[in-house]
Amino acid sequence: MARATLKAWTDAEVQLKLDVHRDVRYQVYRDSGKHFLEMCDASDQHIHTLELPDGMKLDKSSYEVLLRYVLLDVVAA
Repeated sequence: MARATLKAWTDAEVQLKLDVHRDVRYQVYRDSGKHFLEMCDASDQHIHTLELPDGMKLDKSSYEVLLRYVLLDVVAA
């Protein structure tokens, strides 16, 4: 199965703490039957790629909750 973009690169401002945010870009794609959320910083440096559970379809605000989780719990760990 070929790679398919489900949500093209989108700019987001992720609130980390009160008065602290981080500008990121993310995309959602399917590759070999698995779904991924890929995140880069504002200068297109890769931050993290998160494999999403099978069939997970979310709206923009839900993806941004995942971005916050990755930035606070995965990257900062």
